[in-house]
Amino acid sequence: MGSRAASASTGMIAHRTDEGVALPLRSKQEAGMAERTEEEFRLFVGIDWATEHHQVCAALPDGRVVEERQVAHEATALNELAERLIALGGGTAAAVAVAIEVPHGAVVETLLERGLVLFALNPKQLDRFRDRYAVAGAKDDRRDARVLTDAVRTDRRAFTRVVLPAPVLIELREETRLHEELREQAHQASNRLHQQLQRFYPQLLQLADATEPWLWALWEVVPTPAAAATVRAARIERLLRHHRIRRVDAAAVLAQLRTPALHVAPGTVEAAVRHITVLVAQLRLLHGQRQDCRRRLGALLERASAQSTSASGVAPRAQHSDVEILLSMPGAGTLVTATMLADAGGLLTARAHSTLRTLCGIGPVTKCSGKVLTVVRRYACNPRLRDACHYWGHNAVLTDARCHQHYAALRAKGHTHGRALRGVVDRLLGVLMALLRDRTLYDPTRRCPKVQAA
Repeated sequence: MGSRAASASTGMIAHRTDEGVALPLRSKQEAGMAERTEEEFRLFVGIDWATEHHQVCAALPDGRVVEERQVAHEATALNELAERLIALGGGTAAAVAVAIEVPHGAVVETLLERGLVLFALNPKQLDRFRDRYAVAGAKDDRRDARVLTDAVRTDRRAFTRVVLPAPVLIELREETRLHEELREQAHQASNRLHQQLQRFYPQLLQLADATEPWLWALWEVVPTPAAAATVRAARIERLLRHHRIRRVDAAAVLAQLRTPALHVAPGTVEAAVRHITVLVAQLRLLHGQRQDCRRRLGALLERASAQSTSASGVAPRAQHSDVEILLSMPGAGTLVTATMLADAGGLLTARAHSTLRTLCGIGPVTKCSGKVLTVVRRYACNPRLRDACHYWGHNAVLTDARCHQHYAALRAKGHTHGRALRGVVDRLLGVLMALLRDRTLYDPTRRCPKVQAA
């Protein structure tokens, strides 16, 4: 995977400095950088990032090392490092080029705020650069800092420039990460609930999945098979009406719950009921937090849309923001749009279609050597964007006729479900780039598939 794609998948936004495009949603630093030509750097610095201490190496344009030091991960030490590097660069912060693997965190933000120019390098590329100095595979922090210094001095094209994203994008990124963590925790808790019910009460699982809130409420009303014999149908009806469940009625629920129960050892039911009580409370909490997270994402998207529209200097009715265009795409809901902006906002802003395909795992990998030509799936990509694109394609196939037709054509050729979804998203990304260029919303009535005669 290219370094641009790898860097954009992390905390900061990284893109080439020769992109002469308008940036509707960007930070002040990024706006200033777009109008500035490439500087002549007087000092090249490599930082091997760590948790407690960072190894720093500084060299002049001719390759002579002028300083090597270890810096503690503290505010005072990082500020002193920035001042020292500016002094070594002749007093001009913009004349200092800093190379680092991880383009986010306190080190990056401190140096960027002081005006230094930062470049990010994919760790896999750094491993290749390391082979220049140690064929045997030797590795240590000092060597890595020196390798970064020389690499940014001689092969700056392999790096990507790092800039601070807009504050709303930082909030979006954190909110999408939080939603993903909550979803994983809820999935784990629901699996544990399923296992506990399977021990003594499988009748309940025949009615609904362990992830459905109405099942949790039903269990609280009928916690054991013995309780099913005494519960009244009117109470079940009220529960179904409250949760708007229409696929089953109270009579069917009671008939299922009153089927013969499993024979278990004494004490099993009591122990499982205690465990399920804790799990249901956890699931309810996680469910509410996920709903709050979705509402927060919606509010952040509205804010991002308003900021990008006002920053463009054009009347709102004359154009549409990137957020509005993304939301208009078939299958792209709040979560997909927020993930795309959070993890690929810089690429969308720069309209970097090719790099975006790579970052999302949509663009395949071609291996051509002699007479051998193979095309395989790309695994080196941003996993969050890859998952978002998978759900985007799935929803688009269900809601858009054109996408459904494209999916069916790919399946008819023998492609797998995943490969067909990637093909659908590949087309959608091309359409998205055209819409972003023209500042128009997606029109589902344009180029609709022809209705085949029966």
